[in-house]
Amino acid sequence: MQIQFQLLGAAGAALMVALLTSFVLTPVVKSIAQKVGAVDVPKDGRRMHTHPIPRMGGLAIFFGFLISVLIFVELSAPLKGMLLGSVIIVVLGIFDDIYALGAKFKFCVQIIAALVAVFSGSRIEVFSNPNIFSSNPYWELGWLAIPVTVIWIVAVTNSVNLIDGLDGLACGVSTISSMSVLVISLAVSDIEVALLMAALAGACIGFIPYNLNPAKIFMGDTGSTFLGYILAVVSIQGLFKFYTIVSFVVPFLMLGVPIFDTCFAFIRRIAHGQSPMHADRSHIHHRLIDMGLSQKQAVACLYIISAILGLSGVVLTTAGPIKAMIVLIALAVAGIVASRIFFGGEKEDKDE
Repeated sequence: MQIQFQLLGAAGAALMVALLTSFVLTPVVKSIAQKVGAVDVPKDGRRMHTHPIPRMGGLAIFFGFLISVLIFVELSAPLKGMLLGSVIIVVLGIFDDIYALGAKFKFCVQIIAALVAVFSGSRIEVFSNPNIFSSNPYWELGWLAIPVTVIWIVAVTNSVNLIDGLDGLACGVSTISSMSVLVISLAVSDIEVALLMAALAGACIGFIPYNLNPAKIFMGDTGSTFLGYILAVVSIQGLFKFYTIVSFVVPFLMLGVPIFDTCFAFIRRIAHGQSPMHADRSHIHHRLIDMGLSQKQAVACLYIISAILGLSGVVLTTAGPIKAMIVLIALAVAGIVASRIFFGGEKEDKDE
């Protein structure tokens, strides 16, 4: 019990240091972004803002996270690899926010950053067999561990980047995901993952007051790809290592919104004969806006979905799959009813 309280206290301290650092540095980063030309100018229908807004705000999130980690977490080899890879991702994001780099070049650099983490010890070497009728409860990947891990890291990195289309969306969803993993790691006394997720959540919370609608600054690719990269690597260290069904399901629950949106976007683009990397205005947040929701309502809706999935992942880890399924169904039904009452009522008021 004493160890649990100590871990909880350390996680709280890590969260607060990251929060305060990010909150204080965001105005500084905003000023720098304006000076170097890292400004998002609305040029097409995909963008929801109507005037130029500084981006590159993810730099404040990065420093909040980094400072907290350096203070509270012991630097193991996998952690050093993750931090080095995150520096590569952040530098790439800074140049992309200023100069709008090509997709192929960014993809190659992301693979390099993923390989840095992989060869530092962060690998998906074993995960549970999704076939519950199989006599083999888990799969050992062997040499496939390297490509599978690289695919996972790059995919999640870009998934979080793709949902960064509304004020506060990617930052809020990442906060909910990191808090969910934080609760799981506290439940199983995983000290390193708990402190990492506390630092990431704190850095996001410190930034989000500047990013909520109407946003004063965007996190840009500097922030969205950094958040995706950290969530991907930490999920390997804290979730995939369980030899149970948890190791297959929980990471997808934690990152359900960005993963679903990315998969749906790729399938839709390929079905239309387009490149999977082709930008369009058919992401889930765009569809919610087209349904008549305001930006704040659309973001709140996706926050609720993320929270439902995150809570289901926590219950799955701590109480088993049956209770997790009951919780998921109950919360989904409650969410649907509440959304119809709240959003439907507001829409009727607008119509009148």
